[in-house]
Amino acid sequence: MTLPEKESTVRQQAASNYIPKQPVHIECSIERALDVIGGKWSFLVLRELFGGTMRFGELQRKIVSISPKSLTDTLRHLEENGVLERTAYPTVPVTVEYKLTPKGEDLHQILKEMKLWAAKWCDTGASKP
Repeated sequence: MTLPEKESTVRQQAASNYIPKQPVHIECSIERALDVIGGKWSFLVLRELFGGTMRFGELQRKIVSISPKSLTDTLRHLEENGVLERTAYPTVPVTVEYKLTPKGEDLHQILKEMKLWAAKWCDTGASKP
């Protein structure tokens, strides 16, 4: 296989991450979803990226308690799972932007519902028995 053919195959495989699949048989789907988005910081990164494309520094300022290593690890994990896309621009220093893929955007409604659930059921003012 020639180099252009290999590059074309890699692009086709990457593009297939953005094509939704219709499940024929759902098995352990909650576990699989948590493997993709269940990291400690993933939900906060997603929350910020729902507002649009952001740079690393912007994300770090918005999520104040996250360390640079944790943010890097979370961004890499989400990128590897096709939830976000990383674009590097050849500037000095290199400019890197992150944005959600269609797969990542698809999580928006789910996270909204989780937020509503928390508002309804998670009493932050009451002390625990």
